[in-house]
Amino acid sequence: MNKIDKKPYGYNGYISFNKLFDILDKRGLNKQYLRNNGIHSNTVVKLANNENVSCEVIANVCKLLDVQPKQILEYIPDMKKTLK
Repeated sequence: MNKIDKKPYGYNGYISFNKLFDILDKRGLNKQYLRNNGIHSNTVVKLANNENVSCEVIANVCKLLDVQPKQILEYIPDMKKTLK
């Protein structure tokens, strides 16, 4: 089994939450909906910027929107690494 070396976030790709905001938009909701329903405003900013959030946050968002994680996030390979 290969071990992934600890690298700065983004080196091995990153997690995009664009699907989350697409779902909110399709449902006529916005970031304020997340804030009004228990997702801290700093966390909403992290989600919007595709920054690190905990699995607990992902679980809370999934419960709130009644979705599975694959519906709100996706892995994006680091483009710089693939160009080398």
